[in-house]
This record gives sequence, C-alpha cells and structure tokens, in this order.
Amino acid sequence: MTPELHSTISGVEVKSLYTSDDVNARDLGRPGEFPFTRGVYPSMYRGRLWTMRQFAGFGTATDTNERFRYLLEQGQTGLSTAFDMPTLMGLDSDHPRSLGEVGREGVAVDSLEDMATLFAGIPLGEVSTSMTINSAAAILLAFYVCVAERQGVAPDRLRGTAQTDILKEYIAQKEWIFPPEPSLRLVTDMVEYCTREMPLWHPISISGYHIREAGSTAAQELAFTLADGFTYVEQAIGRGLDVDEFAPRLSFFFNAHIDFFEEIAKYRAARRIWARELRDRFGAKNPRSWLMRFHSQTAGVSLTAQQPEVNIVRTAIEALAAVLGGTQSLHTNSFDEALALPTEDAARIALRTQQVIAHETGVVNTADPLGGSYYVEHLTDELERQAYAYFERIAKLGGVVEAIKRNFFQTEIAEASFRYQQEVEHGQRRIVGVNAYTMDDDTQPEILHIDPAMEQRQIAKIQALRARRDPATVETKLARLKEDAAHDNRNLMPAIIDAAKADATIGEMCDALREVWGTWRETPAF
Repeated sequence: MTPELHSTISGVEVKSLYTSDDVNARDLGRPGEFPFTRGVYPSMYRGRLWTMRQFAGFGTATDTNERFRYLLEQGQTGLSTAFDMPTLMGLDSDHPRSLGEVGREGVAVDSLEDMATLFAGIPLGEVSTSMTINSAAAILLAFYVCVAERQGVAPDRLRGTAQTDILKEYIAQKEWIFPPEPSLRLVTDMVEYCTREMPLWHPISISGYHIREAGSTAAQELAFTLADGFTYVEQAIGRGLDVDEFAPRLSFFFNAHIDFFEEIAKYRAARRIWARELRDRFGAKNPRSWLMRFHSQTAGVSLTAQQPEVNIVRTAIEALAAVLGGTQSLHTNSFDEALALPTEDAARIALRTQQVIAHETGVVNTADPLGGSYYVEHLTDELERQAYAYFERIAKLGGVVEAIKRNFFQTEIAEASFRYQQEVEHGQRRIVGVNAYTMDDDTQPEILHIDPAMEQRQIAKIQALRARRDPATVETKLARLKEDAAHDNRNLMPAIIDAAKADATIGEMCDALREVWGTWRETPAF
C-alpha cells in the first residue's frame, strides 16, 4: 500500500516534532479576553456546559414532535430542526417537484398549522430552538413567531437560531431559490427585524459546515465562512444598523471533522480573526460584538456505510475536538446516518457520546486545555495565515457575491475534494472499513424507514387547509408581500408574518417572491 501522508487533511505538512521555534511569540491572553483565541468565556465549561442540540426531523410534524419529546426526555438541552427538501426549496408538499421527497430528509412544514403541530406541548418560552433553513428562513421564522404568540410568548422572549446563511448555499449546499442580491436583502430584513423585535434570537448561523461537507479543506471552511460573515455585517451596516446593535447576536456553525488537532486549531483561529476584524475593520465597540459563538456538528462526510458501528468512534473523536476547541453548542451524528435517517437508538447513543465527554472525561475542568501546545499553536497560526490569503483573493474578485458568480468558491472546493479523493483511492489516506481493515461480511444495522403513505397524508393535510381558509384574505396578504418585495426600502418580515397568520403556505409565499425576484441558475464549474 502507498505510504500514508504526514499532513493534515488541509494539506499542511506535519513535522515529527514541534518546539517553541515553531510558534510565533505572542501573548495568547486568557479565555474571555480579546482576541478570544482561548475561548469566549472566562470559565468556559466550568461555568456552563455547551448546549447539547441534536438535529432531528423526519416525516410529518407529528412524527418529529415525538422525536423532539424523546430527545428532551433523554437529556437534550436544545432543539434543532431538520426540514425536508421541499420545505428547504420553498415548495409545498403537493407540488409536482416534491413527489418522493416529502418528509424524507427532514420534517415537512407547509404552513403555520404544521409548525404548531411540530412544537405542540413544547413551551417555546423555555427552550432554545435551531432551525436549519436558508432561502425560506424568513417564512419559517414567521411561523415560529406565530406559534409562540398562540402560546402567549412574545417575540422578545424567544431564544434560538435560524440558519439563514444564503451565501453558503451558492457556494456549497445549492439549496437556493432567488438570485443572490434579493436573497441578501431578505437576510438583512431578518437581521433588522430580529434586532428590533427578537433580541434573544440569533438571526443568522453563518455556516461553514456545509462548505466542509461539500469537500473543502479546514482552511477553506474557515476562510469562506468568515468572508460570508463579513458580507452580512457589511449588508446590515449598509441598511443603517449600528454594528453593535446586531453583531452580538450573530452566530456560527462549523464542522467537526476527523483531523483532531487541525479542527481545534480552526476554531481557535476563527475566534481570533473574527474578534480582530469586528473591532478593527468594522469599528465594533461592544466586546460582545467581538465574540464568535458557534455551534458545531460532527462530520457527516466522514461517516461510512461500511462497518457503520465504527462511526461511533469517529463521532466521539470529532465531538471531543469541538469541545476542546470551545464550542457553545454541539450535535453528534448518529452512526447509521450514512445509511438512512437515524433511529431512536442511534440518536440516543449520539447524545450519550456528548454526555460521556461532559461528565466522565475531565476535559471540562479547565479552559482551552491544549492552549500553549507547540503543535496546536503552530496550526492555529497557519490556518489564520491561509484564511487571510483567501480574503485577499476574494477581495480582488470584487467580494463574495462576485466571487460566487465567477465560480471561485465552487472551483476551489471541487479541486480540494478531488485531491482528497485521490489520496483515499491511492491509499495515502486510510479509511477504516473502506480502504483498510475491510470485512467481507459487513452486516448492516436496522435502519429507519419512512412510511410511503406519510406523503399522501401530508398532501391531504395541506389541501384540507386550503379548502377551509379564506382565499380572499390569503390573496390580499400575498399581494401585499409582492408589493413590499418590489420596494427595496420595505422590511418583508411584517408582510410574511401577516401572510402566515392568514394560512398562506410556504410555497405560495415563495411563489409570490419568485414572481417579483425571479430565480437563480448557477453556471456549472468543471
């Protein structure tokens, strides 16, 4: 077999030994102090553990509500919602393009009624909820606000996050609806609305996770995610918001991949860069604006269909890297996710992995326990250097949106992904169960099966909703939404909330915006 590489997954050559000669002489500071290399809070996990926020969603809202309740009973401390592909793409469940996809990769939410079912019996004033949705994020947020209102919970009491990060959709995940410019306008509307009305809510989770899942290196994930974040800051400032009004509520979402030390270094570099740029470039005065708080999720792309139980080991190592890197929130993947949506048993094991790290390993007893390691500090400096090199290249292209249109990010990721796959195929990167330590009789665990009849039940539900609502009111609300969308100086959130209360569906609202803004088609990169 070809000799294994002595480099990180990002291609950073790794020496056999690191000494003080490999580290820039600098004061690392303390956790909770600028530039927050060592963590955003002084006591880190001695003061409070990270939020254990297991991602869940499948089938109908009733199905996912049951899974939410199960996870909360097992000790989960925050909710995280996965939506199905039609919902992500702003399509109703009975749209022809939704056929076969309803409830398959997440929960189907067509209307305010579905959102109410999804959170039935869950007090929204007491839980923190994350929603992984981007193009249609404003509509799902509106549904959530309306459900909370029915529970008697005002918007200013709601805690959680909407992902909302549309730029990484064009870069990596490809679940966009509208062209980049109006999409950025909608993101900024959400930031402005949340700043005014929902001060405890994170309006954007600036997401490197999907960039990494698309095949990027750690350095690319770091650089492209931060570049997106800077763009959102520029957009909000351009709207007239003071940076210190909204920056404290921006959050991030990173991948926790298998290259243990590189991942820890990535998080440390990210905090340092964000703090410096927010203070020095954007003029933020409030120290809370300098803090990078982030959620992390173990790497789906590292999971293997072969010998899937080994994924439990991978996930534990990746989760430990996220904790040692200072995450504020964590999802651990289930070992069967390379095969299907997770079963209850697999989801419980994934949650227990976090609980073992939190309560049995001792890693929570001191902040940044690997701080000062010659190797970790060298990697932190190197990833920071590579990030700034990317920032310079992006700026020369005219910024993030222009770089997207010119396929810069897409090409960089494609080349990194190809290089990694070649290393695996040539045996330079060994993957247990795939190109090393394989088994002839690789047994598969029981997996979760989605009832095909569920799709028809969801379709019947949305059609019944349309039959009993007031169509004239719906048309009036959708007309207002289109009118506001045609004027750049109008925040769309009030119109979206009004349409939601009238039982307009997600597909109808997105169709109204498509009529005004059009759609987007990417020029393929080869």
